[in-house]
Amino acid sequence: MRRIGTLGRVALVLALALPLGAGRLTAPPPAAASDNGLSIRPAMGWSSWSFVRRWPTEAKIKAQADALVSSGLKDKGYIHVNLDDFYQKCDANGFVVDSHGRWTVDETAFPSGIKALADYIHSKGLKFGFYVTPGIAKNAVTRNTPIEGTPYRARDIADTTRQEKNYNCKNMYYIDYGKPGSQEFVNSWARQFADWGVDYLKIDGVGSHDIPDVRAWDRALRATGRPITYALSNNLAIADAPTWRQLANSWRTQGDVECYCGPGPNGSGYPLTDWGHITSRFTSAANWQPYAGPGGWNDLDSLQIGNGDQVGLTSDQRRSHLTLWAMAASPLLLGTDLTALNATDKAMLTNERLIAVNQDGVAARRIVNAGAQQVWSKREANGDHIIALFNTGTSGNQTVSVTWAQAGLSGPAAITDLWSGRSGGTVSDSYSATLRPGETRLIRAAPRSGGTVRHEAENGTWTAGSTVDSNHGGFSGTGFVNTPNATGAYVEWSVESATARDAPVTLRYANGTADGRPMDLSVNGSVVVANRPFNGTGAWTTWADATLTVPLKAGTNTVRVTATTAGGAPNLDFLDRG
Repeated sequence: MRRIGTLGRVALVLALALPLGAGRLTAPPPAAASDNGLSIRPAMGWSSWSFVRRWPTEAKIKAQADALVSSGLKDKGYIHVNLDDFYQKCDANGFVVDSHGRWTVDETAFPSGIKALADYIHSKGLKFGFYVTPGIAKNAVTRNTPIEGTPYRARDIADTTRQEKNYNCKNMYYIDYGKPGSQEFVNSWARQFADWGVDYLKIDGVGSHDIPDVRAWDRALRATGRPITYALSNNLAIADAPTWRQLANSWRTQGDVECYCGPGPNGSGYPLTDWGHITSRFTSAANWQPYAGPGGWNDLDSLQIGNGDQVGLTSDQRRSHLTLWAMAASPLLLGTDLTALNATDKAMLTNERLIAVNQDGVAARRIVNAGAQQVWSKREANGDHIIALFNTGTSGNQTVSVTWAQAGLSGPAAITDLWSGRSGGTVSDSYSATLRPGETRLIRAAPRSGGTVRHEAENGTWTAGSTVDSNHGGFSGTGFVNTPNATGAYVEWSVESATARDAPVTLRYANGTADGRPMDLSVNGSVVVANRPFNGTGAWTTWADATLTVPLKAGTNTVRVTATTAGGAPNLDFLDRG
């Protein structure tokens, strides 16, 4: 058996069996998610950048918070109110700093201060988000301000040979984390934010060279004792995706979704975006998909929905915009003016079926990518498949189709249109929709009771060191799981059953050796078939089926096969539940 790499996968204990997709083989399985206990589901709320842009004020932020409540969006889960950049005070040398070298707030725009603003937002039952960038301000170094609670000063930790990226006052030096006092400086800033009541922190201008800062802020936020959701921005490198996932709760996968094509200063005003800025997210969402999961999410940037066509998108395009964000399990952070919420857009944003797709904890994979025709699919914990069809073109209708085999579904399924809520009846093996330019169709495909449900091995969870390979043909889905040659190597699936029963399960496998590769099969932690031999199939391209009967309880069952010898498991293609 050819082994390709030693890419590890840490299974999240959420009993989620994920759907297949073409993007799976282009990136390794995710590293462990942040264990700060936050963002188990993608964040929902509002952020100031898109509409308020460079001119935030206390009054504007309060007005948006009020609108979040009065519109009913809060009751649907939109609870974050995030103040982005340009709240700070600047002079000719950059950020004006306090006595400990931290940015000061523009008291003209925020006369009551940040803590009072956070208290106001909390009084509405909402959460308050804030903003920072890596580094230490030039003014702190010039004044050589003391680092709170330490004998060290700003010049002790600043690398004045390099300037950090900053979009506002600029003049930010790198921090040398090899110097004593560096972590303590970040800690003091994080304590200040926690004291103010910050619940969500966006650190912007982050690149791979800022990983020491990202680590420092992770430590600092944890040390405050306050639960603060930690978000990174923007256009982060996918090569470092395991690091972002380990340290943060979300990370921006591209540059800004705003087009900066409005009539105001710096391209502000309407339109806020355009269709090209939305469609560019399809490929990045596909590439980043393997890294999303509970505790850490791929952030596609703000939702430009709320103010009708003037945002720069048609109603069809706005529905597609929300559908992609929901399927990708991206944070849903609105960037529009909620004080002028459009009725059509409010209906989109409060559609509980769409919100549920976003909040199911599963990021979809792209399974069809044919020009303007896109199909995405994911499998939820109850066994239902959520499938989105898109026409991303700007002219001409497209008939977009998907087969159940492409989606990892076997047998007939009951269809529900999730945008309208209408039933589509029972469909045997495929689904098609003729879509206008920019239009989407989002369906729930619920396997009909008694039908066979396929669980691709690459969509389960598996032992560290396993890989998803495609070098031996004849497999189903996008690949097969190749486990390490080791006792205890396993693949595990979450299997649904409507009733408690003895059910047939079929394992498809290949064993190109002359020796057996025995495995135990366990259900919900108990071995029900011990040391099943899984003998040689003659070649790695020759697949065989082993059908076994196992006891399933009503609801979700954990089915695992585990190698019992040092040879490891055979290559595993799928498990079918009858």
